[in-house]
Amino acid sequence: MRMVDAIREAMRAELAADPSVVLLGEDVSVGGPFGATKGLQDEFGAARIRDTPISEAAVMGLAVGAAAAGLRPIVEIMFMDFATLALDQLVNHAAKLRYMSGGQLSIPLTVRMQAGASGAFGAHHSQSLEAWLAHVPGLKVVAASTPADAYGLLRAAIRDPDPVVIIEHRALYWGRGPVETGEAGIVPLGSAVVRRPGVDATIVSWSRMTATALAAADLLAAEGIQAEVIDLRGLQPMDTGTVLASVRRTGRAVVAHEAVGFGGLGAEVAARIGEDAFDALRAPVQRVAAPFTPVPAAPDLERAFVPGATAVAAAVRRTLARPDPHRRSLEEGR
Repeated sequence: MRMVDAIREAMRAELAADPSVVLLGEDVSVGGPFGATKGLQDEFGAARIRDTPISEAAVMGLAVGAAAAGLRPIVEIMFMDFATLALDQLVNHAAKLRYMSGGQLSIPLTVRMQAGASGAFGAHHSQSLEAWLAHVPGLKVVAASTPADAYGLLRAAIRDPDPVVIIEHRALYWGRGPVETGEAGIVPLGSAVVRRPGVDATIVSWSRMTATALAAADLLAAEGIQAEVIDLRGLQPMDTGTVLASVRRTGRAVVAHEAVGFGGLGAEVAARIGEDAFDALRAPVQRVAAPFTPVPAAPDLERAFVPGATAVAAAVRRTLARPDPHRRSLEEGR
């Protein structure tokens, strides 16, 4: 199944199972910009699949109120960049109403945001802003790298009693993979997965960069280097247990993401490793990220902007080239 079809099937399953689930967004009746909602209005009616004005602030405000009143809205934000227009409602209201009401209000809101650089859409339509959202207490944030996870995480998000942001990379929409539908296909929020086992270094990634990390692991394998690849999936909450267990086995870590490096979630992952697995590290944690610049529109520049497998593999080699400080300390002690 293509990822975009898996997303549609997840929404269809939850719409059919729960009459309180509704879908809101610009042009969702005809499928939205990438066809993820195509056909749902024909199946469930205009009362539950509602086109909205071109105002992300209004859409999010409507959804927060609907969630507080007992519905389970799914909001489609065409491009993650446009979430900036909805942050007041999402960050100051949806994320805080449970806390501010002393637990009396629940906001079961799911926000689907398409993100990432692909197709030369330019700086206004290509950003990866997950670090902004993961920084907000009260929001859960997830990002799928496979059609199966896109299906399973979305169904789990719709059922969650709190607001969840789903980050969908448009470059992954047309990729195919096996999808287990039904209850067995639901993926718990906040759970990482090891995509490839290894013993020499750990690569932590999410969304499209997981495939890049796997490609880097293939390059390294040809050199006899076995890299373990972890797909974080949950950005908030974050499954640091899986990450730390891997780093304690390998002793070396690389964090790779498409967002710009400064202030990115890679820094948070690196800090967690430094705080809780420092004694196991044999080299400093390496980060691989986009340069600190707006996303270029020119296709060649966009390709240069997004880190590739060679950059990730080079970071792993850098960690392996560093001398083991623990071993050096032992030798100096003798």
